[in-house]
Amino acid sequence: MDHFEYRGGEMFAEDVALSTIAEQVGTPFYCYSTATIKRHFTAYNDALDGLDRMICYAMKANGNLAVIRTLAELGAGADVVSGGEMERALRAGVPASRIVFSGVGKTASELERAIDNDIFQINVESKQELDLLSSIAAAKGRVVNVSIRINPDVDAKTHEKITTGKSENKFGIDMNRTSEICAHAAALGGVNIIGIAMHIGSQLCDLEPYRIAYKSGVDLVKQLRQEGYDIERLDLGGGLGISYFEDGENSTPPTPFEYGAMVKDVIGDLDCKIILEPGRVIMGNAGVLVARVTYIKQGPSRRFVILDAGMNDLMRPTLYEAHHAIEPVSQPATGCELETVDIVGPICESGDTFAKARKLPPLKQGDLVIFRTAGAYGAVMASSYNARALPAEVMVNGEDFAVTRRPIEVTDLMSFEDMPPWLAER
Repeated sequence: MDHFEYRGGEMFAEDVALSTIAEQVGTPFYCYSTATIKRHFTAYNDALDGLDRMICYAMKANGNLAVIRTLAELGAGADVVSGGEMERALRAGVPASRIVFSGVGKTASELERAIDNDIFQINVESKQELDLLSSIAAAKGRVVNVSIRINPDVDAKTHEKITTGKSENKFGIDMNRTSEICAHAAALGGVNIIGIAMHIGSQLCDLEPYRIAYKSGVDLVKQLRQEGYDIERLDLGGGLGISYFEDGENSTPPTPFEYGAMVKDVIGDLDCKIILEPGRVIMGNAGVLVARVTYIKQGPSRRFVILDAGMNDLMRPTLYEAHHAIEPVSQPATGCELETVDIVGPICESGDTFAKARKLPPLKQGDLVIFRTAGAYGAVMASSYNARALPAEVMVNGEDFAVTRRPIEVTDLMSFEDMPPWLAER
């Protein structure tokens, strides 16, 4: 459920008409619903009731500071995958004691910053990273708590570009080497292995891969305890899918309640603190992208609806062949005849296509449309390709709305550039 719906013939975000925001902010822009964010987090958290848990929002889904602060005020931590995300989490008010640092390529400076901030946990993904982390910690007279991210070699049966738990993926350490890595860590001095972490992929719509991976994690924790390691934490990652389709036929993901029941069943009486890293399931349906129709172009065989938003604003259809429901902001007449159109953007790339042969109500120049389920992996993946502005981000809270990130214009971007001396103006 989300809080974007037609009222009196036009689309509202909570109690604010999207056309009102468009008039004041311009298009394209992203719009996030506070009520939806809170509802989704609460549903996910409640589904895990009874577990000793910490829910760390996966910031890669949406790094807007207002989004992060909204979740932090609900008690969420942050799962970060770069030093930049760590800085954003801290700026937004996430306590360092609720930050988990994941990622396969952490640099020395990022690790040092994590140690200096005394964050909750670093998920180590290679022997070399473990060695580097230990040397940095030892130089500071510190011993750092870490979890070993394992690769359980489980096929999440999701898009090849967002699977992370198979043996050929770059993430994690071969599960069969865990004892070896723990023994190596014990001899280093600057690290303390207290947990096991995993993450098998994103947009999972089947609980069975989770069950298989989590069972392997539980068995590994028990094995390592028998070997003398004090394993206190099990990080299960995130990845629970959502539906991007209007009718739900193409993907019917488990509910948070069904997911929570599975987790409780697998974890049993393990007596571990469970860390979970949801992202998309909280933010996906909590945001929309609003764009305006620039032109309607009739080709020899196809009818094109050209928008002022492009693949630089919403990369998912180009990158993942992803589907987003597209709807007019003005509610179409009941029973109106649909048109078959391609929805495209202004970018000088044939790949700048949001939808092909999509049946939509008739649209005309100047109309506003929304892309649903754009709150995750939308604005956070935007670029300035073709020297285009980065889109504004807006948050709605009941009858109020605020621009939480203004459009980043080409003049802003050019302010970071300098001519070399031999090309400087004379």
